Amino acid sequence: MNVYFHTFGCRANQYDTDQVRQAFFDAGAVAVEDPAQADLAVVNSCTVTNESEVKLRRFVRHIAKRGAAQTIVMGCAAALDDGAIAALPSVRAVVPNADPVVVLRAAGVSPSPDRLSTTRRGGTRSRALLKIQDGCDEHCTFCATTRARGNNRSRSVAELAGEARALANDHAEIVLTGVHIGTYGPPSLGQLLEALIGAVPSVRFRLSSVEATEVDDTLARLLIEAPRHLAAHLHAPLQSGSNRILKRMGRHWYTAESYRARIEWLAERLPVLGLGADIIAGFPGESDDDHHASLTLLQALPITYLHVFPFSVRPDAAAARLPEQRQPEVIRARARELRHLGEAKAAAYRASRIGQQADGVVTDRRTGQVEVITEDYLSVYLGSDRWDGRPRFEVTID
Repeated sequence: MNVYFHTFGCRANQYDTDQVRQAFFDAGAVAVEDPAQADLAVVNSCTVTNESEVKLRRFVRHIAKRGAAQTIVMGCAAALDDGAIAALPSVRAVVPNADPVVVLRAAGVSPSPDRLSTTRRGGTRSRALLKIQDGCDEHCTFCATTRARGNNRSRSVAELAGEARALANDHAEIVLTGVHIGTYGPPSLGQLLEALIGAVPSVRFRLSSVEATEVDDTLARLLIEAPRHLAAHLHAPLQSGSNRILKRMGRHWYTAESYRARIEWLAERLPVLGLGADIIAGFPGESDDDHHASLTLLQALPITYLHVFPFSVRPDAAAARLPEQRQPEVIRARARELRHLGEAKAAAYRASRIGQQADGVVTDRRTGQVEVITEDYLSVYLGSDRWDGRPRFEVTID
């Protein structure tokens, strides 16, 4: 069986796809890059915004036109499907979330659980993903993740250490991922990282996304004191620089002031820090003053890249029922302004790093070129003739 895989959404979804891909490998399937060559397409869906589901439906129709015999849709959008996904052309099954055994059975394959490999060939080239928890106990008004993935639940330290050891055989970097990793535990996220570093000291760990105010003292100490073991990089969702809008979003565990204080405290103590943030443009009720509060805060922070999300109404999310919905042209204009700021901040940070040395891990290899990711999440491209084959090495930023 030839199987085509496609993933929408976050790194937690990418990890889930890796597990399902491995299960198909173990069952004798072959992964193909072109859906036209596939007997089956497996699409991992995202439900973070309404637009993500629009893209999913468009993509599934595109696959059907390319000739893939059948499609299985799994993941978060599949978990909330009201029949719209199941009715798309060539959809064989809609599988809530991404249990590999359930997906295999939906494809007509029924392996016993002990046939599933415990050593996953996941990740991209020299980097691998390790999902440490799933689900979320928060109820942000723009999000449906809690309903799609369930309550917060963490994997054991022993289980994670075992998987990290296996991944370290083929990967120089392991990215810890999940839905809300700052709530990992017990023990805490910082204590988990201490255990993982002790178990696998040869690799560099990286955090995928963590709330700024959930960077505890242990985690902060590792970022400062163990740069070879934990990448100097945080992706810390902000969503808004206005406390009034944060409250409307249901993000009760921080304020603009507490976010700024934690980030600035860390930045003062690290020689380099890659800092990414998510921001939503045009949330219901967002005034010009609220928008400018976001711009002002982002300008003041040592942001090195920015992910901008124009607010997209999910009919089943609480935010859809909030008053003062913003017009599409207002949302687009604010998103454009935020993107321009993010691009300027990214360019300025990279310029400040040109000519400096960095700890690089190979993330992609193409004809004549190698892509390397630094500890602070910059991409550096080298000609293949300048690469000696090591997965991790010191690189000069240009």
